[in-house]
Amino acid sequence: MKILWALALLVAAPCWAGDGFDQGRCSYHGIPLHGKVKVVENHGDIKVKVVTSFPDLKVKMVSNFPDDCGEWQAVTQWPDFTVQFVESFPDLKIKYVDAFPGVR
Repeated sequence: MKILWALALLVAAPCWAGDGFDQGRCSYHGIPLHGKVKVVENHGDIKVKVVTSFPDLKVKMVSNFPDDCGEWQAVTQWPDFTVQFVESFPDLKIKYVDAFPGVR
């Protein structure tokens, strides 16, 4: 019985952050989780919840060159992707950090 429980946890683990989250590629449904980000009220590419513990992604806000996983630059025009902040049913849980962004 313990083996079945452990197997069930291994199968369910990738689903905890949402079905489209790929830690290895640092992407969500093919959208790289770095770059220029625009915050929208509705119909964002990714629904995000800000948490203080157990994030799926650690995000560092930068003012230039958001080239690495978890580095986001806030923009109002020509974003790479859009985010909508939600309290329920997020696609991704993030934590803002000052150093070491990404999936760790």
